[in-house]
Amino acid sequence: MTTSWQDLPAEAVDEAARLLLGWRLTANGVSVRLTEVEAYSGLGADPASHAHRGVTNRNAVMFGPAGRLYVYQIYGMHFCANIVCGESGKAAAVLLRAGEVVDGLALARQRRPAARRDSDLAAGPAKLMQVLALDKGANDTSVLDGSGPATLTPPTGPVGTIAAGPRVGVTSAHDVPWRFWIAGDPTVSVYRRHTPRARRRPSNG
Repeated sequence: MTTSWQDLPAEAVDEAARLLLGWRLTANGVSVRLTEVEAYSGLGADPASHAHRGVTNRNAVMFGPAGRLYVYQIYGMHFCANIVCGESGKAAAVLLRAGEVVDGLALARQRRPAARRDSDLAAGPAKLMQVLALDKGANDTSVLDGSGPATLTPPTGPVGTIAAGPRVGVTSAHDVPWRFWIAGDPTVSVYRRHTPRARRRPSNG
């Protein structure tokens, strides 16, 4: 029997991420099957993790218990969600990068009218949150016991072949192969390697 991601220690957050693929996240009338995720460890060896330097008011939810949402805002307007993993007291979380809308398609299209194809509706962490109509209010809520706005349920069938590669959009440790996705799935986001911005040279004029 395969170990559930809920039973793994924080040190095995990469394995937890793999096991979360195929699970369904349901909120506000839409269900998304997770097709792409990224693992982040707050145990001191992963500088890309929000918890790398220890606990703060912002990242406290990452320290457990498992099964809660860690939601943060990017660019002042978009939201990203992580599933907290591991035992309480040790920070570990899995970023939800992309998914397939499997229920509530009409609602998802209304929330993401710019999407050209249904496969693009949740093909990115912010897009996934938009189709589920989730924001910072979902932070530190459970996805397991029905008390929060979102509910996570196991896969209903085989997940398929899982691929792994470098993470996206991080300024450090971006080559760590902790991004996992269902190989060949059209809803997986487009990979773009992080490239540091070149510093502008002072003008001599």
